[in-house]
Amino acid sequence: MHGIKVLMAKNYIDNLSEEARKGMIEKSDQGIWPSYAPVGYKNVEGIHGKKIIVPDRELAPLVKRLFILCAEGTRSIKELAKQIGNEGLNRGGSRAPMPTATAHKILRQPIYMGEFEWAGKTFKGSHEPLVPRDLWEHVQSVLDRRLAKREKKNSHDFAFSSLVSCGHCGCALVGELKKGRYFYHCTGYKGKCPERYVREEKLEAAFTAVLRQLSLDQEVLTWITEALRSSHADERRFHDEAVAKLKADHQRIQTRLDVLYEDKLDGRIDAPFFDRKAKEFRAQQNAILKSIEDHQSANQSYMDEGIRILELASRAADLFEKQPAEEKRRSLNCVLKGASWKQGKLTGEFRQPFDMLAKTAPLNSRSDSKENPDGASTGDFEIWLPGMDSNHDSRLQRPLSYH
Repeated sequence: MHGIKVLMAKNYIDNLSEEARKGMIEKSDQGIWPSYAPVGYKNVEGIHGKKIIVPDRELAPLVKRLFILCAEGTRSIKELAKQIGNEGLNRGGSRAPMPTATAHKILRQPIYMGEFEWAGKTFKGSHEPLVPRDLWEHVQSVLDRRLAKREKKNSHDFAFSSLVSCGHCGCALVGELKKGRYFYHCTGYKGKCPERYVREEKLEAAFTAVLRQLSLDQEVLTWITEALRSSHADERRFHDEAVAKLKADHQRIQTRLDVLYEDKLDGRIDAPFFDRKAKEFRAQQNAILKSIEDHQSANQSYMDEGIRILELASRAADLFEKQPAEEKRRSLNCVLKGASWKQGKLTGEFRQPFDMLAKTAPLNSRSDSKENPDGASTGDFEIWLPGMDSNHDSRLQRPLSYH
């Protein structure tokens, strides 16, 4: 009985919701605003017993005044919201600054000039407009011009925005256009910061120097490719053996299912027991099939992924220098975990597996001085190469320090 009552209650709520939605659409078709009255209007009962909206005697003149002030185009929306809110354009008539978003929403709503949108459609309202259509359209053009100006103002594509943090305070470095050139500076969110402005060209040179650490000469590239192929053969053998074992497990479970079905036909087990065990066995088979698919997918993509990483690493710096700003950001986000700038030095942390490629890059691909020709430091590193191998090359036993 409890379950029946719950179903009946749910059906009642769903039906009530559907009927309410139908009623709102029906009112919209008749030109009646179907919901709670917007600012400047109030809900009253119409002649046919339906709720309609009429102008609020106190707030309607303030809404019209807001449109007139905005049409002048001399004040920002924030200033208009503060002024009109202090004059009393708030629900309940309270005098307090209106939120900027609320003022913007009022200015964008067509209901104040006699139309409204509901359920994705535009309807001609039967209510009294608060502003003439030409005033409303003029306000829309003023708002559109401001939006276009703001988008144009922020159209500068700073290549390293949100990529570099300040080494002094940890705040982000943001871009700024000064005298036709791009500069970056600390936001100073945590207080006054001693870090000075840096030109974008200098940051770009520093990032290029960091990416040069991934440079692999042809000899090393060939050696790593051969090692990958050898590793891929081992990997493929591992996947093949795993798939073979999983297929055997799948077949063993299928045999159990067949025996279980015969026991059901012979009456040795009842139907509920068969259904329960069969469900368990099929779930195990599905999990095995998923594992087989994962192994086969890994077997196909392992080598391709490794080669792509090598190609990207070997050409990262050259590609970076030729890319537009957006592509530079994408490349750095792919290769680096993060970067910080402090006193003219850039420090970057590589993501895996680029960190290992940077550690094993040849010495002649590094800079021999602490600063590159552009004055941007790439940071200090100390790399320990592997010990003596089967080739007994003593050169691989010493630590290499470079900048």
